[in-house]
Amino acid sequence: MQEAYIVAGYRTAVGKSKRGGFRFYRPDDLAVDVITGLLKSVPQLDPKQVDDLIVGNAVPEAEQGLQIGRMISVRALGIEVPGMTVNRYCASGLETIAIATAKIQSGMADCIIAGGTESMSLVPVAGWKTVPNYTVAKSNPDYYIGMGLTAEAVAKEFKVSREDQDLFSYNSHQKALNAISNGYFKDGILPIDVNEVYVDAKGKKANRSYIVDTDEGPRADTSIEALARLKPVFAAGGSVTAGNSSQTSDGAAFVIVMSEKMVNKLNLKPIGRLVSCVSAGVHPRIMGIGPVAAVPKALERAGKSLSDIDLVELNEAFASQSIAVIRELGINPDIVNINGGAIALGHPLGCTGAKLTVQILGDMKRLNKKYGIVTACVGGGQGIAGVIENLS
Repeated sequence: MQEAYIVAGYRTAVGKSKRGGFRFYRPDDLAVDVITGLLKSVPQLDPKQVDDLIVGNAVPEAEQGLQIGRMISVRALGIEVPGMTVNRYCASGLETIAIATAKIQSGMADCIIAGGTESMSLVPVAGWKTVPNYTVAKSNPDYYIGMGLTAEAVAKEFKVSREDQDLFSYNSHQKALNAISNGYFKDGILPIDVNEVYVDAKGKKANRSYIVDTDEGPRADTSIEALARLKPVFAAGGSVTAGNSSQTSDGAAFVIVMSEKMVNKLNLKPIGRLVSCVSAGVHPRIMGIGPVAAVPKALERAGKSLSDIDLVELNEAFASQSIAVIRELGINPDIVNINGGAIALGHPLGCTGAKLTVQILGDMKRLNKKYGIVTACVGGGQGIAGVIENLS
């Protein structure tokens, strides 16, 4: 088996859906921008040497439809390079890196670009036409339970208080603001030039241009008191609010995964590798607990224990499930989401796993750490976890 290495990675800043800098920016355009930037960062790599493009996307319809992976590969890499779309909901971006790694390790490819893109501004969370299976909905209604209600179920079952959720959310914003202030994300973010045509206050067509290079979600004006005043949005008498839930967002992130043979041929230095990646199933009613099932399996396959892990990027779908996962796994909270998480920084669904991979590789390089975990709960009752080694 040949080894597979990550040699480069970029993400966009994460935009606030409906209101942010990418609200009218197509997700395929975002992906093309990031991949183009990636190729410029590795000038030794001819696009024709890329064997495949694997694109994660959680709602592949409308602007994200028509086999978005192939539409991106044609534009970013050329007609000769194929492309495909992968959907494991919130795990899609990490799943593509796992598929790329496995294909290279098996000898089926030497170079694959993998990641994800998502516009929650342009495409609703559940798509434009959701049609549940009647028999399933009747016999197992929890299989189609809304994500907010799963967060309420986790809060209740694992005894996570409203106060703990709000404090967790406040800390997420504070850590994210600190990271942005100190430029911790700067090297991993590819600035995107946005050019918009719009109608001004006088009804005339106008143009404006700007650069999106900073995550838009973190709020400097938030406080424990402000979060405590928010009303539950999913269940009467519940504890899950807009303030302790992840933000809907727009963004893209990709990495280049390459065989050891090609790394040596192009005289490149790897920045990391995906040591193991495991998905696991849990009951859909408490889908947020998914990482509790996935992390131990990923560690076992990597031949590691939790004590070997220096940093953890746990996707903050909701504060309730994040807290429950940290408690159930016995993770040291000090190593989890050291620069904040999705509650502050946003969660562009199919992009998130790749975005967190780029982020944790940057943090491990900056802090000289060896091993990290990227993990997330997944709609439908799943969890994913990937053990990542820093090689930079």
